[in-house]
Order: sequence, then C-alpha cells, then structure tokens
Amino acid sequence: MANHKSALKRIRSNEAKRVINKYQHKTTRNAMKRLRELTDKKEAEALFPSVVSMLDKLAKKNIIHANKAANLKSGLAKHVASL
Repeated sequence: MANHKSALKRIRSNEAKRVINKYQHKTTRNAMKRLRELTDKKEAEALFPSVVSMLDKLAKKNIIHANKAANLKSGLAKHVASL
C-alpha cells in the first residue's frame, strides 16, 4: 500500500483516467463496428468523419498507437469506398 499522500492521489487519478480511457476506447470500437455494418454508402460517408476524429483523438492521447489509428482509418476508408 502507498505510504505518501501524493502516491494515494496518483492511485485515485490513475483509476479515474483508466475509466475515461476505457469508455472512449469502447465507444470508438462500437462506432467502427457500426460503420463496418452499414451497407448504404451515403450513411457510411456521413459517419466516417466522426469515426476518424474519434480515432485521431485516441491516438493523440496515447490511448492507442498512432500507427494503429492510421491502419484502422485506412481500412475503414477502403470499406466506405467499396460500398
């Protein structure tokens, strides 16, 4: 167990950040899944920018690696283009 006041605060803040990161990551994964399931090109093109934005935000905050975000965006772009 932590012995210092600052260490206890760090434990609390890490847990709060973990919960927020988990929520944002899960929300983005659900949005990607929704985009992949779409069959209408207009709907997919409308949803695509928001999903890309979510991925960029996750990469910027180091929740996912920048290269992973780029790979996911590329795959989603190919999917939307193929509709």
